[in-house]
Amino acid sequence: MDQRPEGNPAEPAPEQHQPGLSTTRLPGSIFTDANGVLPVWRFLIYVGLYYVLRLLLLSLAGAAVSRQSDDVNPLWLEFLEECLLLVAALLPALFLSKLEGRRFGSYGLPAHGAFGKQFWLGVIWGLAAITLLLVVMRGIGVFYFGQLAVHGGRVVKFAAFWGVVFLVVGLYEDFLFRGYSLITLAEATGFWPAAVLLSFGFGFIHLGNRGESWVGALAAAFIGLFFCLTLRRTGTLWFAVGMHAAWDWGESFLYSVPDSGQVTPGHLLRSSFHGPRWLTGGSVGPEGSVLVFVLIAAMWFVFNRVYPTRTSHRDPVLTDTSQCHQE
Repeated sequence: MDQRPEGNPAEPAPEQHQPGLSTTRLPGSIFTDANGVLPVWRFLIYVGLYYVLRLLLLSLAGAAVSRQSDDVNPLWLEFLEECLLLVAALLPALFLSKLEGRRFGSYGLPAHGAFGKQFWLGVIWGLAAITLLLVVMRGIGVFYFGQLAVHGGRVVKFAAFWGVVFLVVGLYEDFLFRGYSLITLAEATGFWPAAVLLSFGFGFIHLGNRGESWVGALAAAFIGLFFCLTLRRTGTLWFAVGMHAAWDWGESFLYSVPDSGQVTPGHLLRSSFHGPRWLTGGSVGPEGSVLVFVLIAAMWFVFNRVYPTRTSHRDPVLTDTSQCHQE
């Protein structure tokens, strides 16, 4: 599928525009260069704004919910938290894009690509990947699908609920680690050094999950790195968002296995693992199994063939962000 990526349409070069937070030029400054505020500082400003906004939103929501905690379903609280985290990731980038004179969509989530072809291809990849992994584990006798855990209308209700939750999770995590932060930091370090740094940061935060292990965190880092590849080759985050949401939904609801050490209520099956931890992943779930690394390597190989490197000198990701202006 060597088509033009949805998020990077050909555009005429803007006139006399240089990126940056300010038009003031301070040659030799540790904060600016000829193009404005240095990318590293813009990256750090984004991270700082994200954490401040995250703390503020979660604190305000926590105070509001505590006054009526007995009347609120914990699942809705989880959904609310994920929505607030998404807002905390998006708003600083929107604010900075205005100051930098760039289109917000140039940071990986162009509106015209929302839930389009790349997103649904990502959904197919995500469901296929988690299904293949668990079918292999069933074939070697360490995983069993079990019986239905929910029935009737509850199946549809929980399937829809977790579908929306994991869509928000995918948008939040992929934009935070592979949107503004990655594209901005890549201006300073190059794409892959920035991708490696942020992907291992993505893996590291998974260690905070109850039941997680270093193997599962390492797997999350490599999955994050694969998502960076999809951004590099498609030009948008929509493929990664679709795949991320579908992987989590398939893992947590459809096949009802632990996801980074967490088991969701309202899952479809009473599935189970039986066997050595290095094969089953133990409390971590499939992401803690050595087999997931084989799967990631296979996905990387196939994706590299389906979306080959472009021979053009134009970078499919960074060209748009370094030259686009606010229309």
